Amino acid sequence: MNMHRRLLLQTGSLVLLLGRAQLARGATILAVRVWPANDYTRVTIESDTALITKHTFVAQPPRLAVDIEGIELNAALRELVGKVRSDDPFITGVRVGQFTPTTVRLVLDLRQPVKPQVFNLEPVQSGQAVFQHRLVLDLFPVLVTDPLEALIAEKLRDENKPPAVKDALGEFMNQQSNAPVQTTANTAPPKTSPATTPSPPPAPSQTPEKSANSSTNPPPSPVNKPAPTKPSPEPPSIERFAVVALDPGHGGEDPGAIGPKGTREKDVVLQIANRLRERINKTVLKTKKGDLPLRAFMTRDADFFLPLHVRVQKAQQVQADLFISLHADAFFTPKASGASVFALSQGAASSAAAKWMANKENGADAVGGLNLKVQDQHVQRALLDMSTTAQINDSLKLGNEMLGQIRRVGKLHKPQVEQAGFAVLKAPDIPSLLVETAFISNPQEEMLLLSEDYQNKLADALLNGIENYFLRNPPMARNRSM
Repeated sequence: MNMHRRLLLQTGSLVLLLGRAQLARGATILAVRVWPANDYTRVTIESDTALITKHTFVAQPPRLAVDIEGIELNAALRELVGKVRSDDPFITGVRVGQFTPTTVRLVLDLRQPVKPQVFNLEPVQSGQAVFQHRLVLDLFPVLVTDPLEALIAEKLRDENKPPAVKDALGEFMNQQSNAPVQTTANTAPPKTSPATTPSPPPAPSQTPEKSANSSTNPPPSPVNKPAPTKPSPEPPSIERFAVVALDPGHGGEDPGAIGPKGTREKDVVLQIANRLRERINKTVLKTKKGDLPLRAFMTRDADFFLPLHVRVQKAQQVQADLFISLHADAFFTPKASGASVFALSQGAASSAAAKWMANKENGADAVGGLNLKVQDQHVQRALLDMSTTAQINDSLKLGNEMLGQIRRVGKLHKPQVEQAGFAVLKAPDIPSLLVETAFISNPQEEMLLLSEDYQNKLADALLNGIENYFLRNPPMARNRSM
């Protein structure tokens, strides 16, 4: 009995001496992935057990060092070195090595200072997406570009105008503030408007030419002999334009639904969004108040993950007039088919299928990987709880226009706009829709989604629905604030 007690005490002491790092020894790195984007770059390290880490950011030269305790360097982790692309906006290279017998050190050499976030994710499964433990390294830029300014700069470039973005942005904001509320303010104010006319520059002082008697003769007065001045260039004029926020669903770690042939939802909806974006940016509507150019804003334009509430916030930052989230449906059986259109519901979902779909889409944050430690839960909950009757009514009008156009190019799953509590539709001031373009789980519709012809027809149908909505419901002039 004494020997048994002594053995227990020795074992307990050994556990205390080993510590967490030694007990975690044996964790295996399963896969590494890098998701570069202008918004941020994400590095994901997947393992069979949770990893224990310490990280340090060094400003000069910028680099992030991460020590992973209790593991040994293996082939999967070495692959990270070759996964960094040459055009990555944040990472220039990766160094990895066995720092101590029980610690692997990972160093990310960076192009610019970043605000790093390092966190762990629990195992999760959603549909065919199955992940074990994940260590996530998110590299966010210190200086973030204003999305509205970027949108105006893009518009100026497309119009071959000089990119005086700051002046154009100020002029644009003034026009929105001074425009009447219930009309479509789509033309620039006259040049005499005090909000847009720059004050003339003061006359430059004159420097007299040197001469022998320059010390006794005063220089000629600039009033009597004004020097020729060059006209100051006027900032480019930015007229009122309607902004349509396009939100390709899923992305990055979250592939969305996957078809029988391996087609990923995140890929096809991004392709459709890009086709729709090109069409929107070329569209100018003829309204009773004048020309109304349309402009598309993409919540994501590459393969990276965006939390649901960030998608909503991005649309609000550019003060979008419409928000359209694009998805590809999936079900347990391959027989389900047809496109669907969803609007927000303040109460119960309009059908059991709509409720199931909302729950599935609202779970995207768990799959994509949301750092809950840095989220203000009160703000997030308030954002997701906000909804207005006017927003829902406008969304239903837009949805009916969409359905009328989509049925001309393909089959509808439901003939009416469905409603449910989709988190991504809860911008209280923007009419918002979620469009399920087809069932990617249906082999025939999977091939349709991969078809360039169908993608073009669908983009045309969505554009026609947007045009019809704006013509019947002109966007109100916005008092845009930075």
